[in-house]
Amino acid sequence: MFPKDIICFVPNINKGIRLPKTSFEQARAAMLKNAKEGIRSAYASEEYALIQAINAYLEISKAYNLSFERLTEWYGIYFPELKVGNPRTLADLALVLNDPEKMNREGIVSVLKDEKRVDEVFTRAVSTIGRHMSDRERVAVLRFAQLSNELVSTLDILDAYIKKVSTEIMPNTACLTDEKIAAELLSKAGSLERLAILPASTIQLLGAEKSLFKHLKFGSKPPKYGLIFKMPEISGAPKDLRGRIARIYAAKISIALKSDYFTKNFIAEKLKTDLKESIERAKKSGPRRRERRPWPRESRPWNREPEQQAAEPKQWVRESRPQSSRPMPWESDSRRGMRGPRTEGGSGQGHHKSDNQVRGAKPWERKSRPWMHKPGQDGRRRGKHKA
Repeated sequence: MFPKDIICFVPNINKGIRLPKTSFEQARAAMLKNAKEGIRSAYASEEYALIQAINAYLEISKAYNLSFERLTEWYGIYFPELKVGNPRTLADLALVLNDPEKMNREGIVSVLKDEKRVDEVFTRAVSTIGRHMSDRERVAVLRFAQLSNELVSTLDILDAYIKKVSTEIMPNTACLTDEKIAAELLSKAGSLERLAILPASTIQLLGAEKSLFKHLKFGSKPPKYGLIFKMPEISGAPKDLRGRIARIYAAKISIALKSDYFTKNFIAEKLKTDLKESIERAKKSGPRRRERRPWPRESRPWNREPEQQAAEPKQWVRESRPQSSRPMPWESDSRRGMRGPRTEGGSGQGHHKSDNQVRGAKPWERKSRPWMHKPGQDGRRRGKHKA
């Protein structure tokens, strides 16, 4: 890949100095060492590990929800009377009810703490109308239930890690919003440095890229919030005030991020106080009302249909000639030599150039022109004019 020798050009000298092979290998080793050190220093911060952790948390959450739905549908074949809303409780009950050693009231009590609920589940489990579970089915179902519980344990570990690291890296942002929301904002931006220099309007729309591009391409309604919509203060606010509250939150988050990255000062308490006051003012003022338009919507000038106006005559179109006594050139007997109408003073024979011409014939229809006759068998033209 690399040449054996390398030419090094020294400043103010036009000639190059050829280095030996050993010197080139030393230079290459130094370049690789510098590159490795640069990569190591670039990823020295724990923020990149936090980005991977929050992405893993979101992906495992989706997988966990899908596994819970699958386990509910699968175990419903064997125990359709069981209705449980907690995924972990359902997995634990599946493990207990299908184990011959734990299939008793004490085993159900270890999962369910409610005595009435325990008696109801035990009674229905004994007299269920579901399908009987074979040994190989039991192995598959119980293994899937164990996998669901393992996903729950993994989510708990990731949740604890995200909360701890987010509080250390972004204390103001995590205190102002939430640890996982702060980590998601960091993941969308790519780094804390880039997130700190983003304007408040961009922070407000982080996570709503699809809606934003749809608005720019097709002209749909623009988004008003992105990831920060997960905050209860925004999602629980009236619909006509969510945009304003999201804008207020985004402005405070922008200030908190700059403090986290540049100054390292903890100002979250003051930001929270200002945030509450701003939200209260926004709620008291109510939704913004547009000023009344000077004209109604139906009478806007740009919405009016064009009036039906009479089409102006075009200058290049010849107007129809009114009937008059003067004939047109192709109607004139004296000019064209056509056979005119019979008059009292004459025989009705007008001046004409050819007997083959008839009244009303066009110039291209005249039969007296020799070039319009077909030649005969002898090569001569037939008709009046012969060659």
